[in-house]
Amino acid sequence: MLPRDIVRQIRRLHIRARRAVEDLLGGEYHSVFKGAGIAFEEVREYQPGDDVRAIDWNVTARMGHPFIKRFVEERELTVMLLVDASGSQKFGSRRQSKRDVAGELAAILAFSAIANNDKVGLLVFTDQVEKYVPPRKGVRHVLRLIRDVLFFEPHRPGTCIRAPLDYLNRVLRRRTIVFLLSDFLDTDFDKALKRTGRRHDLVLVNIADPREESLPDVGLLSIADAETEDEALLDTSSQEVRDAFAAAARQRRDALKQSARAARLDTIDVSTAGGHLDALVRFFKLRERRLRRI
Repeated sequence: MLPRDIVRQIRRLHIRARRAVEDLLGGEYHSVFKGAGIAFEEVREYQPGDDVRAIDWNVTARMGHPFIKRFVEERELTVMLLVDASGSQKFGSRRQSKRDVAGELAAILAFSAIANNDKVGLLVFTDQVEKYVPPRKGVRHVLRLIRDVLFFEPHRPGTCIRAPLDYLNRVLRRRTIVFLLSDFLDTDFDKALKRTGRRHDLVLVNIADPREESLPDVGLLSIADAETEDEALLDTSSQEVRDAFAAAARQRRDALKQSARAARLDTIDVSTAGGHLDALVRFFKLRERRLRRI
């Protein structure tokens, strides 16, 4: 049985996520993510205004007057949440850690999926696949996913973006909507992004913290890498040191954007400073407008 404080936290996140889905996202999830195809529904009599290309000539010949075939969108989709649980995800200089932000976004996306009768699954990774939960429907299933995102204890601290993508491509044959939630502190995953982007609808959710973007002027500062445990002593009173730190952060961010563009993938930038729900809503609205132009 789960401790009471964990149960309360999951319930609070459940309430916030459902409110976000009902109040903010509305029907945008449905309009942005289309079904995999169309399926035959029925044959009915032709009515003025129907598309003549839909006439079923065999039935029309038998009945002596026009009938048409009706098709509907195959609405049921599969959504996979790939969530980074490496050591760096525990970091957060503001109200939430990066893992907390990932948990809240994962909850909103999962409830959006089941509200549209879609399946949702979870893959938790570090530098290896740590946990895989196959896609299913239902509120109980989503609550289990939220628990795993927030409280699953990984075995390793590192990050390998290729590992979950390669695993996903092996286990899921059908085209899937994939949200990859990570800080992307890794290298050499461009080919994996391209391979997965060709097979699935892959969206990158980049979770950052303001303290990783710039250093405060506080004199000597000891820092440690949460994944490698490497330590360094920085003189933050030096403008040159602070500028170099900020430049390295910009370079990482720009490299990810370039990789996403090369693979023709959408990216959502979120922060532990807040506003991540707004960023998700902007993504849905921008993507909906783009689809209207196609």
